[in-house]
Amino acid sequence: MKKIKVIELFAGVGGFRIGLQNSNKVSSKENFEIIWSNQWEPSTKSQHASLVYESRFGKKGHSNQDISAVPSEEIPEHDMLVGGFPCQDYSVATTLKNSKGLQGKKGVLWWEIYRILDEKKNKPKFLFLENVDRLLKSPTAQRGRDFAIMLKCLSDLGYAVEWRVVNAADYGMPQKRRRIFILGYLKDSEIYNSLIKTPEIDWLLDEGVFAKTFEVDQVSDLKTFDLDQSVEEISSSFNKEKGDSPFQNSGMILDGKVTTLKTSPNYEGKRTLLKDILIPVDEVPQEYFIDESEIDKWNYLKGAKKEVRQSADGFSYNYGEGAMIFPDNLESPSRTIITGEGGKSASRFKHVVRTSKGLRRLTPIELERLNMFPDDHTLLEGVSDVKRAFFMGNALVVGVIEKVGETLLKFGQKG
Repeated sequence: MKKIKVIELFAGVGGFRIGLQNSNKVSSKENFEIIWSNQWEPSTKSQHASLVYESRFGKKGHSNQDISAVPSEEIPEHDMLVGGFPCQDYSVATTLKNSKGLQGKKGVLWWEIYRILDEKKNKPKFLFLENVDRLLKSPTAQRGRDFAIMLKCLSDLGYAVEWRVVNAADYGMPQKRRRIFILGYLKDSEIYNSLIKTPEIDWLLDEGVFAKTFEVDQVSDLKTFDLDQSVEEISSSFNKEKGDSPFQNSGMILDGKVTTLKTSPNYEGKRTLLKDILIPVDEVPQEYFIDESEIDKWNYLKGAKKEVRQSADGFSYNYGEGAMIFPDNLESPSRTIITGEGGKSASRFKHVVRTSKGLRRLTPIELERLNMFPDDHTLLEGVSDVKRAFFMGNALVVGVIEKVGETLLKFGQKG
C-alpha cells in the first residue's frame, strides 16, 4: 500500500501522531508517515508542548510558529491533514474581495485549516479532525451554526464528511472522554467512491469508517436536510429560531446534503478501569499524598452545596451543586481529565484515589496512561508536573485515533 503522508496541526504533544503510528503496527509498515507538524501556544513565552514534541519526534519537519503566519506553499504536499483544533466562534466576517475564498474571524484556527485546504492545488485525500462535542450545538444563540459552517466549507471544497461523537470509555478505553471526530474524503478518493455507492443509513450504521471502527445501534430516525445557502448566509441565519441543534451524534454530508441520526455504543469487549492504570503505591512520590489536615477542604469542594454566595460587585445569589464521587471509583473508567488536574491545592475536579498509604492525586504517568500515551511521554527537563497534567487535560485519547487509523488502512487495502 502506498504511504499516506500526514501533516499534524495543533499538534500539542503528538496524540494524533502516536495514534497513527500505532495503527501502522497492523501491517508492520509505515503506512502513515507524519512529514510536517505545527504546534504554537500563543499565550505563553515557553513553548513547552512544542519542546516535548521535538524531544520525542525530532525537529525535522516541525514548525513552532503561529499557523496563521505560515504560508500554505511552505506546507509540504500531503495526503492527510489531522488536528484537534480549538473550539471557537466560527462566524464568517466577509467574503474575500476579488476571490471566491472566505475570511473568518481573526485568530479562529478553523479558518487556518480552511485556508490551507482552499489554497492547496493538490488537496489532501483525507481529513481527520477532533473537537469537543459541544461543537454540534454552538453557539447558544444559533444552535449548530458553527458546525454547519464547517460542513458547508468542506463540502464546497469537494469533501464528503462523516462525524461521530465517541466517548473513549464506551469502547474499553480507560477514560470517559467524549469528543467529536470528523473524517473528510476528497471527491474521487477510494473511500469517497465507496461512500457514494452506499445508502446513507448503511454507511452510518454498518459500512462507514466510524461504523466499522466503533459499532453502534440506531436510537433515532434518520433526518436529512440541505445546506444550500452560502456560508455567509448560514453564518447569519442558521437556526435563528433558537431551537435545538439539528445535528445528532452521528452523521454525514455529501454534496451539501446532511444526513444525521442519534446512535448508542455497542461494545462487549474488555474494559480498562481506573485501577488498571495505577502505578505501585511505593513508587508514588510523597508529594502526591493528601495531608490529613487538607481532607476537610477536599471533602467540602467535592461535596454537595446549597449556599448563598456574593459576586465581586456585592450581589448575593443562591449557589448549588451536586456531590462528586470522592475518592474516585477504581472499578470504573476514569472521569475526564481537565487542564487543571495538576498541583497540590484541593480541587473539585482533580482525581483522588484511595491507596493502602492513604488518599492521593494521580501522577503524570497515570494521566498519560488515561490518554493511552507512552509512560513519561511528557517528561522533559524544565517541564513541571503541573504542566504535564495540563498537556493531558488538552490531549485526546490516543486509542481512538489508533482504531480509526487501522480502519482507514483496511479501506485503503480494498481500494
